Amino acid sequence: MNKLQALFDQLRNLDPNDPGRWPVAVRIATVALLFVLVTASGYYFLVWKKQRPILLEARAEEGQLMESLSTKARRAANLEAYRQQLAEMEKSFGAMLRQLPNKTEVPNLLVDISQTGLAAGLEEKLFQPQGENKKDFYAELPIKIRLTGGYHEMGKFASGIAALPRIVTLHDIEITPTGNRGALDPTELTLNVTAKTYRYLDDEEQAAEEPKGKAKKKDRNKGKKKPAAGEA
Repeated sequence: MNKLQALFDQLRNLDPNDPGRWPVAVRIATVALLFVLVTASGYYFLVWKKQRPILLEARAEEGQLMESLSTKARRAANLEAYRQQLAEMEKSFGAMLRQLPNKTEVPNLLVDISQTGLAAGLEEKLFQPQGENKKDFYAELPIKIRLTGGYHEMGKFASGIAALPRIVTLHDIEITPTGNRGALDPTELTLNVTAKTYRYLDDEEQAAEEPKGKAKKKDRNKGKKKPAAGEA
C-alpha cells in the first residue's frame, strides 16, 4: 500500500516540461501509450474511415443478394406447381381456341346466330355482318342486329347466344319501345345489339399481319417530332 501511494505521489510530482527527468518506467509507459494512440488514430483515419463506406456498400449488396436468393429459393420450391399451372393454362387456352371458328365455319355460325333470335320468338329486322378486325392471332367479326319482340324473348335470345358452342359476345345493347301504334302487343320492344364472334387466324394470315403491324409502328415513330439539340 505504501509503495502504491509512493508511486502516485511520484506521478503527481512529474514535471511535464522536463520528461527527461521522469523515471525510466514512466517514460517507457508514456512512449507505449503514445504509440498506441498514434497507431489507433492512424488506423482510424487511414484505414477505417476510408474502408467504412465500402463495408456499408458491401453489407447493403449482401442484403440484396440474400433477398434475391430467398426469392429464387421460393420460386424453385414452387417450380413444380408453376409447371402444373402453366400446363393448365395452356390446356384452357387450347380449349378457348377450339371455340373460335375457322374460315369455313363462320357462315354456319352466322346462320346459328340468326336462328337463335328466331327460335326465341323475335322478329329479325336487321342482320348485317361488318368487316373483320384482325388482331394478333384472331379476327373479330361484328354483326349489327335489330330484333323486335317481348322482353322475355330477348332474354331467351341472350341465353341462346351464350349456349352456342362458339364464342359470341353481345355489345352496345339498346332496348327501346317499338313505338308502332298499330302493334297488336303494346309491350313490343326493339333490340339493337352488336354481336361479335371471333375467328382464329391461321399461320399464313398471322405471318401476313406481322409486316402490317411493323409498318404501323414505323409510321407512328416517324410522326414523332425529334427533340432539337439542347431541348430536355
